[in-house]
Amino acid sequence: MRLEIKDLHVEVEGNEVVKGISLAIKEGEFHVLMGPNGSGKTTLSRTILGHPGAKVTKGDILVDGESILKLSPDKRAKLGLFLTFQNPVEIEGLGLMNFLNTANASLKEKGSFKEFMTDVKGAAKELDLKDDLMGRSLNYGFSGGEKKKVEVLQLRLLKPRIAILDEPDSGLDVDAVRVVAENINKFRQETGAGVLLITHYSRILSYMQPQTVHVMVDGRIVEEGGRELVERIEKDGYKY
Repeated sequence: MRLEIKDLHVEVEGNEVVKGISLAIKEGEFHVLMGPNGSGKTTLSRTILGHPGAKVTKGDILVDGESILKLSPDKRAKLGLFLTFQNPVEIEGLGLMNFLNTANASLKEKGSFKEFMTDVKGAAKELDLKDDLMGRSLNYGFSGGEKKKVEVLQLRLLKPRIAILDEPDSGLDVDAVRVVAENINKFRQETGAGVLLITHYSRILSYMQPQTVHVMVDGRIVEEGGRELVERIEKDGYKY
C-alpha cells in the first residue's frame, strides 16, 4: 500500500492551514513529522482520514494511485488507514470492549470472541493498562496517559496498513513514553505497516529508528532528512 499526498492545500474555517504539502509513505516505511505548535501537523493528519472540518482546496490524497478525497472516513479506514488522536475523546456509555470488538469486526473477518479477548488481554498487558479500564466506557475518566495507551491498543489490535500517529507521546511520563514507543515498534515488526509519527519532541524517537524526518513550519515542509535532523532540532529548535 502506498499513501501519497500531492501539493495538498487545506483550509479550516476559511483559513489556509496546509499550504502545499507533498510526501509519500509506503508499507514498511517509518516517517516522522516534526514542527512547532500551530504548523498544521494535526490538520494534515485529520485531512488524510477525511475530517469534515478540513476543506481541501487544491491537491490530492491517493492510495495506490487512486484519489480518496471523496471517500468517507470509514471507507478510508477500510482501505487500511488509521489515525490516533492527539486528544482522544471520552464517550460515556460506549463500552471500550464493545468499541474494540465492533471496530475489529468491521475491518476484517470476525474470528471467535475468545481469540479476540486473548489478543486484547495480551496487548493491554504489554501496554500496562489496568484490567478495570477494559470494562469502562471509552476513555471516560481515563488519565491522559491511559487514553494514549488505549489509542495504541487499537493500533495493535486493528493492524492497519498505514498508521498516522498524532503526538502519541504528548502528556506521557518517562515510563509511559517508553511503553508506547516499544508497542509502536512491535506493531511495525508484526505487521510491516507504514507509519507517520507526528511529534514536537525527540524523546519518543530515542526508542525508535525513523527512516525519514520531515519538518513542517507554517503549513509547509521546510526540510527533510534522517535522524541527524532530529538531533539538530533538539539542540537548536525550529529555526526556519
